[in-house]
Amino acid sequence: MKTVVIGSGSWGTALAQVLVDNGQDCIIWGKNHEEVNEIQNEHTIKKFFPDVQLNPQLQATADLSVVKDADVVLLSVPSIAIEEVCQSILPYLTKKIIVVNTAKGFHPGNNDRMSNVIRDCIPSSKLSSVVSLIGPSHAEEVVLRMLTTICAVSLNEADAMTIQHLFLNNYFRVYRGNDELGSELGVAVKNAIALASGVLAGLGYGDNTKAALITRGLAEMIRFGTAMGGRQETFMGLTGIGDLVVTCTSVHSRNFQAGYQIGKADDAQVFWQNNTKTVEGVRTAKVLYELKEQHQIDMPIVDEIYKVLYEGKKPSVSARDLMLRELKAEL
Repeated sequence: MKTVVIGSGSWGTALAQVLVDNGQDCIIWGKNHEEVNEIQNEHTIKKFFPDVQLNPQLQATADLSVVKDADVVLLSVPSIAIEEVCQSILPYLTKKIIVVNTAKGFHPGNNDRMSNVIRDCIPSSKLSSVVSLIGPSHAEEVVLRMLTTICAVSLNEADAMTIQHLFLNNYFRVYRGNDELGSELGVAVKNAIALASGVLAGLGYGDNTKAALITRGLAEMIRFGTAMGGRQETFMGLTGIGDLVVTCTSVHSRNFQAGYQIGKADDAQVFWQNNTKTVEGVRTAKVLYELKEQHQIDMPIVDEIYKVLYEGKKPSVSARDLMLRELKAEL
């Protein structure tokens, strides 16, 4: 099977290397010619992995027509770019493909989930199914072949199994699931909670605080996810608590880094003025706030991170207000 990875960033490169390590036919497509040339000729991508030598068999191209004979197209681009990328590859598709989605967020216009966006863009005559490859994983560790588990989530179990077998090796284990809605909501909610985790770390709080945030953040994830139609057990798996833990505790997480910057300054303005990276949790927090208001779901952490980001509330005041809310039973 031929796999084309769309996106020459850190995650696309790391996943492509997994496939090449497995002896699979895989090539990266990127629009950044410098990145493409570096991967193709130097077998490095120092912008993301300064000290890593990539598998020399890994190839990259800037020619999008490479997708024309692909069996699998893996999208490793931010959620805001998914629609545009799908529309770009559509003219080149000559047969039904499996689209593997790795984005964790919502459509920038209608707030739809990524799998629905892909199905809306690519007709069933060209699409076998969407498989979301999501879970607790940082590119910085996968590229070093550190042990990682992840989940292939799809409404089509046969295609999920295909992706499992493509990626499985001695450092990258793939489970599968079929709760597409719950899984995609879980990995989106954790982005906002990870922002809050970074904020609290930036304010100087420690492990007690982090444990409290992850635990109560999981409660909000379950409350929101089940209200929207996800299965509760999904949030106890890799796309729920698994992704929540890794994103809330790791300096590799862009959401955590952004939150840390905000907490350190006790002001979100420093983020808005200086950020140049895609931080999915920033927009996700806004979408979650709107949805939880619409459906009247109690999500106090999301409330506060929204107010910090969009209403100018001081993070230190938000932390205090979370602690001094009305007392309640834990469960």
